[in-house]
Amino acid sequence: MLTEVALQHRVIAGIAEFARGGLPPPAATDDGNEWVDGLCWLYCGQRWTRVLWIGPARVAGAQAPMYACGACIGELQERVWQSFFNENRPAGSTRPSESAEVGQSTSGKRTGKHRGQSRLFRRS
Repeated sequence: MLTEVALQHRVIAGIAEFARGGLPPPAATDDGNEWVDGLCWLYCGQRWTRVLWIGPARVAGAQAPMYACGACIGELQERVWQSFFNENRPAGSTRPSESAEVGQSTSGKRTGKHRGQSRLFRRS
């Protein structure tokens, strides 16, 4: 194809290792990513160190940038791969895509602290 001629083939170490049956290495401070000094949000207890943005953290409609240090990124990557290969999840749980609708339990009743208690639109 024309695109194959125009584009140079690049070997990405993590992808090549994965293709050979291994796992790609986790991010490291000398890997070319945009590391900054800041607090790690993951397992090490928010120590001041070199951190990498790993995505947004979302809670109750609010969002903040989430950063992690190299050691915590390695731990997170290990957990993700274990989950991927072993399908580790608590017994009886379902993935969000397997449940009928967000905010609905499998029994069909709405559950949670803020469900069913609204009196705002209720007539007297």
